[in-house]
Amino acid sequence: MIDLHCHLLPGIDDGATDLEVSIAMARAAVADGITMTACTPHIMPGVYNNNRTIIEERMAILAARLADEGIDLKLAIGADVHMDVELVSGLKSGRIPSLNDSRYFLFEPPHHVPPPRLEDNIFSIMSAGYVPILTHPERLSWIETHYAMMERLVRMGVIVQITAGSVTGRFGRRVQRWADKMLDEGLVHVVSTDAHNLTGRPPNLSEARDEIAERLGEAESVHMTLTRPQVIIDNLPPERMPALHAVQHAARSGAPKSFLARLGLGWHSRTS
Repeated sequence: MIDLHCHLLPGIDDGATDLEVSIAMARAAVADGITMTACTPHIMPGVYNNNRTIIEERMAILAARLADEGIDLKLAIGADVHMDVELVSGLKSGRIPSLNDSRYFLFEPPHHVPPPRLEDNIFSIMSAGYVPILTHPERLSWIETHYAMMERLVRMGVIVQITAGSVTGRFGRRVQRWADKMLDEGLVHVVSTDAHNLTGRPPNLSEARDEIAERLGEAESVHMTLTRPQVIIDNLPPERMPALHAVQHAARSGAPKSFLARLGLGWHSRTS
């Protein structure tokens, strides 16, 4: 499995507090079956002023320690990016690292307040050649009033990632209900841990994978934890990703094209 979202690097955001916690999290990830983790600390101006230089320095320290400890976990660079007027320029310059230096990057919207003109801003980002991966929309406090926006974003070509703990109920019933709804309606491409520590937010992906397998089938659970993440890590075009679950189901049932479009049939849901 590939974990695209993990706050593994020590001491630069609200994730791992020190190197020993990072090592313990890495051991837990490997034990869970994770073979690669994207190191994605927050980049949030005024709160977490991280950049490529800081992230690369911490990754090098962690990678050396992992080698010394014999922990077989590959690391990929990335960031959990918040809205910023300099987001696109930061991606272009490399100051803000995308996932494994690909066209894909993690995009975290504000948790409590829907940002104005979000769809317009995302359109501008995508017009610049980048593909946002919207992180944990099921946990947003405003999803109840803006669920239709999630459907529109998927149609635009935004990749949607939910948190493993949301699927397993770690964030409570409300969040789990929204995660289930998005899974059932084919609005989820990827599931990741968003791990911060070993207790409340551990690097556990297999439990969610197994629950998704029971809910949607083994193939889709593999797509969410391995196939689509590998497309992202390899910087392949979005159309190389397997079709979304609801699109596959609708196609098998002979649903009309209008129904497929409503479910989000787009560039990222076509197979090569």
